[in-house]
Amino acid sequence: MLKSNFKNKFGMFIHWGLYSLVEKHEQALARYDMSCEEYEKLAEIFNPVKYDPEKWVLLAKKCGMKYICFTAKHHDGFCMWDTKQTDYNIMNTPYGKDTLKMLADACEKHGMLLSVYYSNPDWHHKYGYNPESTHQWKAKYPDVCDTEKYREFVKAQVRELLTGYGKIYSFFWDIPPKIEDASLNALVRELQPGIIINDRGWSEGDFSTPERRSADSEGKHYEYMTEACNSVGQQSWGYRRGEDFFSKRFLCCSINKYMALGASYLLNVGPDANGEISGKYEKKLLSVGDWYNRTEGCLEGGAEDDRNYSVEGNKYFTSKKNGKTYLHFYDGLVSDAIVMRNFPCLPKKVRLLNSGKELSFTAEYLPEMFTGNADSINGRSLHIIGFDSDDYADEPIIAEIEWAE
Repeated sequence: MLKSNFKNKFGMFIHWGLYSLVEKHEQALARYDMSCEEYEKLAEIFNPVKYDPEKWVLLAKKCGMKYICFTAKHHDGFCMWDTKQTDYNIMNTPYGKDTLKMLADACEKHGMLLSVYYSNPDWHHKYGYNPESTHQWKAKYPDVCDTEKYREFVKAQVRELLTGYGKIYSFFWDIPPKIEDASLNALVRELQPGIIINDRGWSEGDFSTPERRSADSEGKHYEYMTEACNSVGQQSWGYRRGEDFFSKRFLCCSINKYMALGASYLLNVGPDANGEISGKYEKKLLSVGDWYNRTEGCLEGGAEDDRNYSVEGNKYFTSKKNGKTYLHFYDGLVSDAIVMRNFPCLPKKVRLLNSGKELSFTAEYLPEMFTGNADSINGRSLHIIGFDSDDYADEPIIAEIEWAE
């Protein structure tokens, strides 16, 4: 169920690690069948001298994002913080700085919430192999299995992550281990009271994590905390040279559908080996952020279910916030006008959030609705015109209705 204090948000997911040097995929070690020895030598040359976490945070803020989720450790087992549990970490590279601490400081400085991603599979650790789970392809020691010892290692790292980097908004386990151990989530909550935990860990969490999937087409608001995620790139979550980028329309449509139904949304980028979010990665984020900022916050912060209206001929969701009704045409409009049935009264004002302009409206008998009986209230429609839908063909269209009291 939803926590009473939960408010959905738009956030930035960041997949960054040694794999950025390969420039193919965050699981390049497995998917391109590199040897562990070859891959681990990348630590000897990893030197992201252009890493400036303040730029990341300011970019996220510019796009309307409220939190950043950072991959502290991905499946390769390489740790992006100053961990004392393994030498396989950022401190033992030419760069030699705690990248997570630098990001945490930048987030605190600019009022950005920080979340931590932690992979359960660990292809480097001696006891990381877990035959009960998935994503075990490149475990360095597949003949060694001691999940109890590995869990002690995980607990020690969780303690570091949740005591040395300030307040953490959420904890994102990845890849369900299919082993029940409630003590791990208990430790997370003990170290960070108020934190929320996803459902991919060692016991039941607080929120679900649909990944690269479409939202509920029926428009029913989520009864359980949900955080959807997708990347700006179709092939990889980490940096990929020559990536196939999703269109602005596709990404904005996905964000609109999930967030209009009360879910949070993480949009991922992969910084390059220098530590920069640049080129098409930055351009795509800014394009999506431009649309998102024009929604004026109607997608976040606890919009209510409001399915009392019928709009003819369009795909849409509805929501209600601060007494106003929002019509989310996530797949665009079929014309420059909409026809609404079952409306309570004439609106006080209707706005197109994409441009901010006020729209004209009348309550009338339209030809397609006219039954020949002018006395029949069933024929009356709320006719809202002037959407200029062709001008916003690459993004969802949102109308705000303020009803007359």
